[in-house]
Amino acid sequence: MAQNNVFLLSLLIALSDLHAAHAVDYTVTNNAGSSAGAVRFNRDIGADYSKKTLISAADFIWKIFQQRAAADRKSVAKVSLFIDNMDGVAYASNNQIHVSASYIAGYSGDVKKEITGVLYHETTHIWQWNGNGQAPGGLIEGIADFVRLKAGYAPSHWVKPGQGDRWDQGYDVTARFLDYCNSLKAGFVAELNNKLKTGYSVNYFADILGKNVNQLWADYKAKYGK
Repeated sequence: MAQNNVFLLSLLIALSDLHAAHAVDYTVTNNAGSSAGAVRFNRDIGADYSKKTLISAADFIWKIFQQRAAADRKSVAKVSLFIDNMDGVAYASNNQIHVSASYIAGYSGDVKKEITGVLYHETTHIWQWNGNGQAPGGLIEGIADFVRLKAGYAPSHWVKPGQGDRWDQGYDVTARFLDYCNSLKAGFVAELNNKLKTGYSVNYFADILGKNVNQLWADYKAKYGK
C-alpha cells in the first residue's frame, strides 16, 4: 500500500511538472511578408517546427539550469517568436524572440540547423537570470551560447577551446570557458545562474569553484596551451 502511495505521489508530481511546462503559451508569427527570408522560413523551417523547438529548448534549458520545478524558474506565461525584416541575426526582449528574415535568406548552409541553434540561444535569454541587470553582457551571452553548445548546435566557425582574450568576451569564447568550469564541477552553470537571480558578483566563481575567475581563466588557457 505504501509503495502504491509513493508511486501515486511521484505520478502526480510528474503530471504537475508536465502541466507547468505546457502552461507556457508558444506562438510563431512570420511578419516578413513575401520576402526571400519569409519564403525560405516557410519552406525550410516552418512555424510548427519552430514552435516545437521553442518547447524543446525550454525543456533543455530547465535541465541545464537544474530547474525541475516550475517554482524554480522565471515566471513566463507566453513566449512569442517573430520572423521580421530587420538587420542582424536575432534578439530577445520582453519574452519575445525576433529573428531576421534577411539572415535566413542569406545563410549558406543548413539553415534549419542554424536557426535551431539561434532559437536555443535566444530562448535561454528568456529563461536565464541576469543578476538584476548587473551581470556583464559577455557572461549573459556566454551562458546562452553554452546552452547552444551543450544542445549540439555549435556552428563550425566558433572558436576552439582555449581561444579568446577575456573570460567575459562573450558568446562562443565565454561559452567554451563556462564549459571548462562546468567540467570542474558538474552543475556549475546551474549554480551560477541561480546566484544571478538576485544580483551579480565576480566572486560567484570562487564561491562555487574555490578559485577566482582570473585564476580559472589562466588555468583554462594553460590547459589548451593558449
